[in-house]
Amino acid sequence: MTEPSEFILSNARIVLANTILEQGWVEISEGRIIAVGEGAPPKSGWDMAGDTLIPGLVELHTDHLEAHFAPRPGVYWHPKSAVLAYDAQIAASGITTVFDSLRVGQDSRKDGFSAHAEQLADAISAAQAQGLLRSEHFTHLRCEICSPDVIEKIESYLSGRSIQLMSLNDHTPGQRQFRNMDKWLEYYRGKSGMSEDELQSFIVQRLDYAAKFADEHHQKLVNIARGHNISIASHDDTTLEHVQESILDGAAIAEFPTTIEAAAASHSAGIRVMMGAPNMVRGGSHSGNVSAIDLAHAGTLDVLSSDYVPTSLLMAAWMLPALAPAVSLPAAIRMVSKTPAEAVNLQDRGEIAVGKRADLVRIFTSDAHPVVRNVWTMGKRVA
Repeated sequence: MTEPSEFILSNARIVLANTILEQGWVEISEGRIIAVGEGAPPKSGWDMAGDTLIPGLVELHTDHLEAHFAPRPGVYWHPKSAVLAYDAQIAASGITTVFDSLRVGQDSRKDGFSAHAEQLADAISAAQAQGLLRSEHFTHLRCEICSPDVIEKIESYLSGRSIQLMSLNDHTPGQRQFRNMDKWLEYYRGKSGMSEDELQSFIVQRLDYAAKFADEHHQKLVNIARGHNISIASHDDTTLEHVQESILDGAAIAEFPTTIEAAAASHSAGIRVMMGAPNMVRGGSHSGNVSAIDLAHAGTLDVLSSDYVPTSLLMAAWMLPALAPAVSLPAAIRMVSKTPAEAVNLQDRGEIAVGKRADLVRIFTSDAHPVVRNVWTMGKRVA
């Protein structure tokens, strides 16, 4: 059955960039929005029965593909099958544009994901070229700057592939996300499966790598990003010195700042502050750092990311106006659509407006919980 290229969605509560149409309609033609109105539509359309219509969500940082590719420790699944399952979950969560976060540079001796970055990227590209994916996929490389092989890995990746976003990660024990060594040990005990002796040896190694490689690799990665027109994201900024470094790097996004001071400084500098939606839903950071809700109250939260739980992106935006009454629903939805799109120079999506892509999500509310009924990408229903 061929879907129509022109249609109207009517009788919907439509969340625009700055306001809400309580009984609105949207007209779509050839994958684009050609008209938006309130009241009776110009012709019959698909009755949304009063459900809410929002723009498709834009996700800049999710490593959830890893859960499909490595469902058990040491078990690597078929790459294309993993990509298709991941994409289906992304689309069903209302995410129509996703930046797949692939690791470059090993974080630990038992971290195998960096070795598979190119394999996963090629599986995504092949599936997208064959029209098998529901959402549009871009690449976000998470670069571990203290890893000895990170420059080699990124140069290999760029030899036949493109990158749209690069984040500069430094998970050296005792700083940034893991200033609290107890939190670092708690995290890596569960993640790595290393013994206590191995963990202590690993700490020594990581500190040595930081001393040898951090500054040199940081500057090389920034130069690579500038040379290939790749947007830069800082990661886990903690101090004002970290933020100043991000400003000099030309960072567009501050991923998961760990203190309210760093978030405020980044926001003031025009760097979009991104926090994890799971942080918002859970009510705090799993690492003991500043909470997303605190930043929302302070007016320094710009973007939300689903990080490791795709469904959290819509949940967090939906919850936010109740948690921080100064944030309206349109403002909360901008944090998961328009603002992240603009941060990476995607000007054709992220809001329900004439001329924009018809990336749309229909939401039914059940006990104040948002439930995705339908999703359209470029006017094609994908969920």
